[in-house]
Amino acid sequence: MTMHFNDETFRGDYTYHNSPEAIRRFPFPFDQDSYMYSVNIEQHPGGPKGTPFEKTFDVDEHYVSEMADREITLAEDPLRCQSLPHMELAGWDLLELIMVSKARDYPELFTLHRDGNDWHWINRPLGIEKKFTFLDPATLPCGPMEYITRQTQGDFALLHERDNNLWMDAGMITSQADWSLDFDVGMNFFEWHAPVPKARKMGVFDKALKFLLAVGQGQHYRRLNWTMTVNPRLDTSPENYHKWGPEKRTVTPENVGQKQFLRVELQTFFRLPRSNALAFPIRCYLANLEDLVSQPKWGRRLHRVLRDIDPALADYKGFAVNQKMIVEYLSQFDDGAPTSPGIFADA
Repeated sequence: MTMHFNDETFRGDYTYHNSPEAIRRFPFPFDQDSYMYSVNIEQHPGGPKGTPFEKTFDVDEHYVSEMADREITLAEDPLRCQSLPHMELAGWDLLELIMVSKARDYPELFTLHRDGNDWHWINRPLGIEKKFTFLDPATLPCGPMEYITRQTQGDFALLHERDNNLWMDAGMITSQADWSLDFDVGMNFFEWHAPVPKARKMGVFDKALKFLLAVGQGQHYRRLNWTMTVNPRLDTSPENYHKWGPEKRTVTPENVGQKQFLRVELQTFFRLPRSNALAFPIRCYLANLEDLVSQPKWGRRLHRVLRDIDPALADYKGFAVNQKMIVEYLSQFDDGAPTSPGIFADA
């Protein structure tokens, strides 16, 4: 294996860290110096080589540690993974999509041998080797969706299409930005997005649903979403708010650069072949302010975005209580120079 995997934690002593390479490839979500909701969907995969957009499922230095953190979360709360009975076929679809993609894109890390329905899966970073029969749940230790998402970074929602809507009927959700699978499972697209301010009145969700319903076989798309959080914690669920919510009050002008994190979600969309369900992977990336300002363009732009953002969005995005400190910290990295177009850091 050529990739180096960090030994790090996303809770407790918080030893999570980004290498210089991980910072450079971070999916910075702002393509201009201001922010407002948009659908911002583009084709996936595809993007500059070495970015999180290049492969179907990005695997990076945090892979092994993120999977260990998922194990801890599931042991504490098994309801973070749920699948309604009619979604089992969609789970097999997802397993196939992930295994085939990873074996193709990272052959040094993953191998998949297929002889009809007799499959042999090898995951070298996690030390997993498994022979099983595709579409036979008795040959796996758990359901197909759970089995493969215990080995894949990011959260996963499987959406069932009916009544001209999408329903969240299955998911593996352990690194969500303050929403609950146990609460949302069985809800439709508008119901689970109800807490989001302004966007429904702007028509953003109507446009997004119309687009997603039209996604066909072989069409893959992505978008970026973001929030902010204190400390590099993956599990910011409502169920554990009593653990991470009070941490917002631990930020000071002296430690804001280390403790305040931008939390970016790379959201992708895949129409699955047998079930016709829509797979919705949500990959979380974390970078603190110190990481981000190491790229001058990002330091300037983030200052302007967070300084001028609508107060309702600052509250929804999770940083209103510390906004003043964050903006003051970032201001020292904004020299007033213009920023170049797009999300990527300047060379």
